[in-house]
Amino acid sequence: MKFNFATQSTFTMSNTEEQLAALKDIQKMMERSSRFLSLNGLSGIFVGLIALAGAWVAYLFIGSKEGNLPYFEYAKNDNGEMNISFLSFFLADALSVLFLSLMVATWLTLRKAKREGEKVWTANGRRLMWNMVIPLGSGGLFCIIMVGHGYAGMVAPATLVFYGLSLINASKYTFEHVKFLGLVQIFLGLLAGIFINHGLLFWSLGFGVAHILYGIIAYFTFEKR
Repeated sequence: MKFNFATQSTFTMSNTEEQLAALKDIQKMMERSSRFLSLNGLSGIFVGLIALAGAWVAYLFIGSKEGNLPYFEYAKNDNGEMNISFLSFFLADALSVLFLSLMVATWLTLRKAKREGEKVWTANGRRLMWNMVIPLGSGGLFCIIMVGHGYAGMVAPATLVFYGLSLINASKYTFEHVKFLGLVQIFLGLLAGIFINHGLLFWSLGFGVAHILYGIIAYFTFEKR
């Protein structure tokens, strides 16, 4: 009786490939059960563009003022009191950017989840939200306190640092590379604190340029495959 080694080799290779495919499927299932994977790279691009538009509007508003003061000095009147009209404009500008960014990011996330047959409001989705909301909310309140004490120049650095911390905190429940975006935000926030006269520039780099670059990399690396 002759034993066909070629047949045995083919069967072994086929069996190995099936086992590897099964392991990959198990890995994907475990990853989906422990992480929120409906984040969309395109949302990063659009959020970055919205942030740049908001920063451009703020820059034009500051440019319409007389003098050559750092941007945060316009937050005070000549008598040293808070300039309510200036602060109201910046608050409206920031809230508009935040609202539009949330709307676009939510729509793109829901669209991706629907396309892939995934649910958004899962346990991991809730964990992701809370791990971002707590640092962001704390940072927002801290910024309001600083403005009340006359430290408007530290708002841009603080928002970048707190946002970076929220991304790192939330990265445990979504794509690991979100952590690197958080580190970039913290780095830019610290630089903004050192070069305080250029806070608006660093704010644009962090919330605008960094988001766009992250979105492009995430889209073509993890989605366009």
